[in-house]
This record gives sequence, C-alpha cells and structure tokens, in this order.
Amino acid sequence: MTATVVAEAPSLWRNGDFLRFWAGETVSLVGTQVTNLALPLTAIYAFDASDEQVGYLRFLQLAPYLGLALVFGVWMDRVRRRPVMLAANVVRLVLLALIPALYAADLLTLGLLLTIACAVGVASVMFDVSWMSYVPVLVRDPRLYVEAGAKMGISSSSAEVAGPGLAGLLVSALSAPIALVVNAFGYLVSVLSLLLIRTPEPRPAPAAKRRLSTELRDGLRWVLGDPVLRWLAIIGVCCNFSMVGVWTMFLLYGARDLRLDSATIGSVLATAAVGGLIGAVISRRVIRRFPIGRVYLVAQSALLLGPTLIVVAAGPAMVAMFVLSFFTTYLGLGVAGVIIVSLRQTATPQSMMGRMTAVFRTLLFGGGALGGLAAGQLAGALGSHCGLAVLAVASGLVVFALFISPVSRLRELPTAYVRSL
Repeated sequence: MTATVVAEAPSLWRNGDFLRFWAGETVSLVGTQVTNLALPLTAIYAFDASDEQVGYLRFLQLAPYLGLALVFGVWMDRVRRRPVMLAANVVRLVLLALIPALYAADLLTLGLLLTIACAVGVASVMFDVSWMSYVPVLVRDPRLYVEAGAKMGISSSSAEVAGPGLAGLLVSALSAPIALVVNAFGYLVSVLSLLLIRTPEPRPAPAAKRRLSTELRDGLRWVLGDPVLRWLAIIGVCCNFSMVGVWTMFLLYGARDLRLDSATIGSVLATAAVGGLIGAVISRRVIRRFPIGRVYLVAQSALLLGPTLIVVAAGPAMVAMFVLSFFTTYLGLGVAGVIIVSLRQTATPQSMMGRMTAVFRTLLFGGGALGGLAAGQLAGALGSHCGLAVLAVASGLVVFALFISPVSRLRELPTAYVRSL
C-alpha cells in the first residue's frame, strides 16, 4: 500500500523574518498616520497657517518623490536594501522627535516645520523605494506574493483605522507637535524589527558601468513599455491626486468651515478607514472567486466615486456621510492595492524591482503631491466646499479610463515573466 503524500500549502505564517518585518512596519505605519494628521494640524493650530500654506506642507511631504525616487531606485538595484531602510528610519525618528523638542523650547517656526516635513519626505523616499523590493527577498516564493501584499495591505489599512483617531485624541490631549512623539516611537520599533531579521540578502551583482540617465531610462521603459504596468501607473496617478487632494481639503473644510475639533476629524477618518481594513482582509477571497480585472475595476471605481458623498453631505447626517465617503474610498483602496502590488511584483524581475518601484513611487506620490498642492490652491480660490466639488467631479471622470484599461480585462494574476529591455 502506497502512502499518499499531500503537500502542505505554503504560508507566510511560518516565515518568521517576514512576520518580524510585518509587525515592525505595522507599528511604523500607525505612527505615520499620526504624523499625516498632526503635521497639518500643527500648522493650522500653532501657526494659523492659510489654506495655501497647508497645501504647501502636504506638497513638501510628498515632493521628494518627484525628484528623488527614480535616482534612489537605480541605487537600490545596486545595494542591499535592509541597511538603507534602517538608516532611513533612524533619520525619520530623529527629525520627528525634533519637532516637539523645538516646540517645547519655543523655537519651532512654520518655515522650520515645512523644512522638516520635506526632509522626512526624503527619508521616506529611501524607505519606500527599498521595502517593496525587499519583501520578495523575505518571501522568496512568488506564489506567496498575493498573501504578502494582503498582509501589508492589512497593516496599511489597520494604521489608517488606528492612526487618525489616535492622532485626534493625542492632539486634543497633548497638542499637535507633542503628538508627533508617537511616530518617532513607531520608527524605533521598525528599526528594532529590521535588526532582528536573519534572512541573508544577496549582494546585487556588480552593475555594468552605465550612466545614471541610462538606468533611469531603463526603469521608465520597463513600466511604460508594458500595457498592464503602464495603465496601473496612469490610473494610480489619478487616484493618488484625488485621495490626497480630497483628504487635504476635507481637513481644511472640517477644521475651518465646519469648526470640527481634532478628535472629531480623527474619528471620522479612523472610522472610515475600517473600509480599507475590510478590503485588505477580503481581497484574497474576492480575487479567488472573481476575475481579477473585474475586482480591480469595481474597487478602483469605489475609490474614485467615494468623494462625491462629502460634497452632497448636509444636515444631521453630515458626519455619517463623511464616514461613508471615506469608508467607500478606502474599501476600494484596500482591495485594489493588493491586486496592484501583486501585479507589479509578478511582472518585474528582482534585478529591475528597485527601478520599477521607483518609477511607480515617483508617479504615484507625485500625483499625491500635486493633489495636496491643488487642494490648497482650490480652497484658497473657491472655498473648501466648492473645491471639493471640483475634485469629486474630476475624480469621477477617471472611471471612464478604467473601462478601457487592459488591467480591467485580466481574468487572473499572470504567471511571472521576464521581458526584454
């Protein structure tokens, strides 16, 4: 009688180094969400910053991606990623700890706050370009990329649930600058988790002597030369412009026009972000049941149409409508994000991962930076509510582009492939 051997399905729950990285990054992301709310509230409450100045602050947080992500991406394909991530988190830890220290000493100014926000953005570019390329080193098995993307999506969504509400409470209790101590602690936890990882990271093969411009062009050609990656980038730019623009303008609308306190604003964002957590949790199950392109189409449409609910909100149900708007947007983001990351990782070899990630970071965060800048300008020129209406209409129009995207026609995650440059 022959024994039947059933292969046990691979799972990241048995990958200790990935779990350590995942835990550290989850804590770090909560702190980042606290910063995303505490920094603009510091500008509004401590310095009475104008709408345009709040827009500039959001722009400066993301602007480094426009100029540096591609350069860092070329570098990431030549070095080990973990030391870079460690250095980036130490820099962010120190810079954010400076803000409450300077505020307590009465030395913090709006100009200095803007400078620190931009410097933190530079360190964030280094980390973000690195981590997505580093995860496949820990995961190793391409079959687990969707699971890894789902787990990282759960982390991001959980942070979006806990972070804004925590930020609102901390700002109310401690003041906005002091609340940034929490984010510094988050980066400390991330540093410790990275130090505990034991999986060896292969030293990249010595790069041929090539000009930086050639390396940058190769990364752009890789993304723009593939129909799926190209359309992921195009739609992603529009989605990030919409999300950051709406988020920034809602902050101005709630704090200035509606006189909502920081705890209420934080609670709205935190409760709404439950949608993102649900989206990340259910993503694998939904992807297995329905064609991946159809899931992408529906999820991205929810993200793009969600802001309309903020514009039409009125009366006693206004706050509930705000919650529903952000819930819908983040539910779509939670599901779509897992698909997008999995497609990008499947379509790109490890040798190109840093440059591919850098191109996407440049485009996506560039769109977000411009969205924050546009929000400040629109709020200053038209008022927050009218500006929100303009952004909601522009966001809704992008849905038409989803229907012609080849991503929406995919039936399953393609098998890994390598294209010739």
